[in-house]
Amino acid sequence: MSVAPRFMAAKARPLPVLVLADISGSMKEPEEKIDVLNECIRRMLDDFASADVGRGAIHVGVIAFGGGGATEHQRLVPATEAIWTDMEAFGGTPLGAALRLTRDVLADEAVIPARAFSPTVVLVSDGMPNDDWEEGLDLLLASPRGAKANRLAVAIGGSDMTEPAKAVLRRFVSDESTGVFEAQEVGRIQQYFRWVTVTVTQQARSTRPGVSPVLSPEDLSGFGA
Repeated sequence: MSVAPRFMAAKARPLPVLVLADISGSMKEPEEKIDVLNECIRRMLDDFASADVGRGAIHVGVIAFGGGGATEHQRLVPATEAIWTDMEAFGGTPLGAALRLTRDVLADEAVIPARAFSPTVVLVSDGMPNDDWEEGLDLLLASPRGAKANRLAVAIGGSDMTEPAKAVLRRFVSDESTGVFEAQEVGRIQQYFRWVTVTVTQQARSTRPGVSPVLSPEDLSGFGA
């Protein structure tokens, strides 16, 4: 008769990371911003997949918004299962559609079980939405996981973005004191994603994975592209 072990290792709890990626036509120019964003996400996925984590199992998904709507370009799965294909830039900036889809993904317990840690949601954009983003944001923030999420935002080409466009991103972030990170140069996007990768990995290893890191622009100085 076999004897069951007295102690069973606790199964790692999912730590979801969801990127909302602007793939509107303006992401083509200048400097092919979409190419840099693709490379940043690819590196992030690779780093998460190879990370030695303990208490939290990092799951990653990407919602792309451009043209006439938003799609799950990479469905939310364990990082080790993600298979990346590059995004292409086209059309407008339907952020509202992306926010509604984000709300639906976060609410789906078949995708994110009830035992999961609060998600990290990263919004990356370079312009003003052209749909009803306010209703989409209200729906996201009214949802339990959307309200609790660590919501970060980066403005690509910060000095070139209009003040109304930056105001949209400021409304999205979960910590007003942190604000929106402005990537004045494309290379800063790489630093930002490197920061996200390192801090989420540290969070998964932490004795308190439910506590999300807080971003300060100064934190990026130690993270190379």
